[in-house]
Amino acid sequence: MAKKALKITLKRSIIGYHRKQKATVEALGLKRLHHSVTQKDTPQIRGMINKITHLVEVEEVS
Repeated sequence: MAKKALKITLKRSIIGYHRKQKATVEALGLKRLHHSVTQKDTPQIRGMINKITHLVEVEEVS
């Protein structure tokens, strides 16, 4: 059975947002605009994404 993964892409700048949201972006491993990372699909990662849905784009990857 294939493990699920999420491709997370930073679509909006973090300038002007609260420092907790900036820290969440950094914790996900996103470094700059249009940068993408692949993370395992876990409840912890989903919770982090829910806090910054207005900044990122998420795709499911197998």
